[in-house]
Amino acid sequence: MTGAVVRSDGAPEPAAGKRPLISIAIPVFNEERNVLPAYEAVLSVFESLPRYEIEFVFTDNHSSDGTFARLTELALRDPRVKVLRFNRNYGFQRSLLTAYRHVRGDAAIQLDCDLQDPPSLIPEFVALWEQGHDVVVGVRRHRVEPKTLTLARRAFYALLNLISDDQLTADAGDFRLIDRTILDQVRAIFDVNPYMRGLTSSLALREGTIPYDRRPRQHEKSKFPVRRLFRFAIDGIVGHSIVPLRFASYIGVLVSVLTFALSGFYLVGALLFGSDWPSGFATTTVLLLFSVSLNAIFMGILGEYISRIYQQVRQHPLVVIEKGINIVPEGR
Repeated sequence: MTGAVVRSDGAPEPAAGKRPLISIAIPVFNEERNVLPAYEAVLSVFESLPRYEIEFVFTDNHSSDGTFARLTELALRDPRVKVLRFNRNYGFQRSLLTAYRHVRGDAAIQLDCDLQDPPSLIPEFVALWEQGHDVVVGVRRHRVEPKTLTLARRAFYALLNLISDDQLTADAGDFRLIDRTILDQVRAIFDVNPYMRGLTSSLALREGTIPYDRRPRQHEKSKFPVRRLFRFAIDGIVGHSIVPLRFASYIGVLVSVLTFALSGFYLVGALLFGSDWPSGFATTTVLLLFSVSLNAIFMGILGEYISRIYQQVRQHPLVVIEKGINIVPEGR
């Protein structure tokens, strides 16, 4: 464990008689029926961790159901529950980054409110943290979803690790423990399109993993349809690699070389051998369409990077916090 002094037996040494604090970061959006079960499940787990204090930091992405009302009730009943409500939906990644910026703990654990990631594993996360791991990641062995989507996820992680300078753990989600040293670095980073899995793993000096089987949702529907997962994948690739830009350049050079070679072939054939080439309307059409498609792909790649540069230099707040309960919202 890097965020607190550790005794010879591996347990954290309290500062001035205080127990170490572990923050539970829970981003929520329309999770009215999941809020209370998640809260109670975590409290039950921490009964086996009496040497630690606990706080909850819920970030509400402007839920349209009774989620904020349930959170308000919890916060008024338990001062350890902190709630931040946004003025609109800013997406899961910004919500999680905001939670990490507001936690006070020696370590923070991200947990999905739907309990697909079991809180019962928290003691194992803490045990690895006590052994000196600054990031502990839950690795999903099995999840309830179509096999095609599982294969697509594996292909994405393989591609990302192939083209990225940061080696990310395959099948690792956001269910992870992060030490205070990493949280302090995350707090200093301003990224309008954060990819938190990659960011925290890239900052880790010693990352540990815990395999587990992901549970099905108990209530509500998933907030990640295929469209959002695809966008999430783009954020991961663009945020951790410039290889797509280089790939566009390499393909552009290759196509140019092939075009000049083909032009030379036709020119030599016409001048030296007197070849009378047919007009070839179909060939011309195919080549034109191929060229247009290629340009569109490369312009799209450039557009993804340029749009992120544009958003970054504007320095707009990551989120606008409408209300905070038991917590003072910080800037940006």
